[in-house]
Amino acid sequence: MARRPFGEIIAELAGLTPEQIEQAVKIGRETGEPLGEVLVNLGLITEKQRAQALGQQWGIPFRDLEEQPPEEQAAEWLPLRLCEKHTVVPVALNNHRLTLAMARPFDLYAIDEIKLATGYDVVPLIAAEEDIHRTIARLYRTDQQVGEVLSDLAKDIEGVEIEVEEKPAEEEVSISELRSQAEEAPVVRMVNMIVLGGLREGASDIHVQPEADRVRVRYRIDGVMQDHAVLPKKIQKSVISRLKIMADMDIANKRTPQDGRISLRVDGRDYDFRVSTLPGINGEKVVMRILDKGSLRLGLNKLGLSLKEREQMERLITRPYGMILVTGPTGSGKSTTLYSLLNRLNTGEKNILTIEDPVEYEVPGLTQVQVNEKAGMTFASGLRTMLRQDPDIIMVGEIRDSETALIATEAALTGHLVLSTLHTNDAPGAVSRLIEMGIEPFLVASALIAVEAQRLVRVICDRCKVAYNPPEGALKRLGPTVEELEEVVFYKGEGCPACRDTGYKGRIGVFELMVIDDRLRALILDRAPTQAIRQAAIEAGMVTLQEDAVRKVLQGITTVEEALRVIYVE
Repeated sequence: MARRPFGEIIAELAGLTPEQIEQAVKIGRETGEPLGEVLVNLGLITEKQRAQALGQQWGIPFRDLEEQPPEEQAAEWLPLRLCEKHTVVPVALNNHRLTLAMARPFDLYAIDEIKLATGYDVVPLIAAEEDIHRTIARLYRTDQQVGEVLSDLAKDIEGVEIEVEEKPAEEEVSISELRSQAEEAPVVRMVNMIVLGGLREGASDIHVQPEADRVRVRYRIDGVMQDHAVLPKKIQKSVISRLKIMADMDIANKRTPQDGRISLRVDGRDYDFRVSTLPGINGEKVVMRILDKGSLRLGLNKLGLSLKEREQMERLITRPYGMILVTGPTGSGKSTTLYSLLNRLNTGEKNILTIEDPVEYEVPGLTQVQVNEKAGMTFASGLRTMLRQDPDIIMVGEIRDSETALIATEAALTGHLVLSTLHTNDAPGAVSRLIEMGIEPFLVASALIAVEAQRLVRVICDRCKVAYNPPEGALKRLGPTVEELEEVVFYKGEGCPACRDTGYKGRIGVFELMVIDDRLRALILDRAPTQAIRQAAIEAGMVTLQEDAVRKVLQGITTVEEALRVIYVE
């Protein structure tokens, strides 16, 4: 019997229209991605719906691990090492038959290895990969383990006095003794759990924050700080020293800020951590920025751009020369967008150079330069040198000053494609910002080919998503009138364990893409005010940040309140 096409099954399951399926198929042909992955990236289906449809197509039962979690003793049936290696989790053991929820139930190598390791027959089920990772974290990373580690630490440091009050700062404890404590097994386990916890929760930053009587561990998840754990004050120096050793920092230096880097491979993925220490009155605070190398593979279709904007951007980056700017505040995803563009351009046929402060991701095939002002390597000096390296494409991490702006503009006019970022509130504001930096309007009009402004909004958690009626005042502030929205259903997340009771899981971009046409060039040459440039861009078809935020609210991707939090509306 012939299997039903995946597109037919998922259309029924998720209520998709033929047009939506056709659009996804077209993107899949261009990118080489499976239909299910394209639909997930477009936000039309969830990972769970994709797994459910694949199960129906191949006749493999689907397991919803949120609704039917395994029992606690399931952790005894299969080692954590095999769960993480093959993205599986045990859910039942009956009559020598081990039932596994698997992200890839056709992985015969995984099934055979688990059979040999356990001696059980394996019965595969299919489940969403993100559900499997969460369930593994719940089964194998329990609060009991944290308690055991803290108990071991308490025993190990019993009798060792390292409090600041007892001794002068420079004599608190010898460096060799502090290094020895930092490398004790319980300390290593505790730091590993802090780091792994951040990765499991999808954090972008991990904060180890000393206070007067405790040490708080906090994660920034989806742009919002959340408390994760509280550690005893007496293990503060051991934990912070361990982090500094991992980041190749000077553990003897506690009075000046330091920067370092850690590289780890977890669950088959490579991560870099940019580590920063800051001396405070209660001790050194450590912040680790998590740089997921897997995000380098992000395509333009995964950022949240609409199909129209994505097609525009695809055309723009094929230009042989000109400047494309990405604008927005810190933490709005500008670097991710730039790396996605570079990933698209990195075919081996172009000489691509970047200058960054710091280099966040090391990308094979690119020549990447780190700013080092002490050694005289600034954005401007580095950019000048790059122009003698026969580049096709140049990425400048940020245009901060007039000199860098002028060199980047001239590079864009002399046969190079230049990608960079600016700190402006919207796309039209980039024009006036460049002119304020001393770039003549005729140079801006000739060099600039597009400006994209962006923000990041949190996505409603799919597991606790419910319909609701947002406040009328909030709707009015966002734009559409209540009469226009009579038939629209609004959604929010009620809060559940999967989203840590926040109602949100993940983030997506909100964009404003201004493509420079002849009319806009004329306005730039005339030094027209930003509002006139904005109005002309809108008349040419530009969707504003506010309009794109409204669109994502109406699509049920985010909430009215979240859109208002991120998008400034007068």
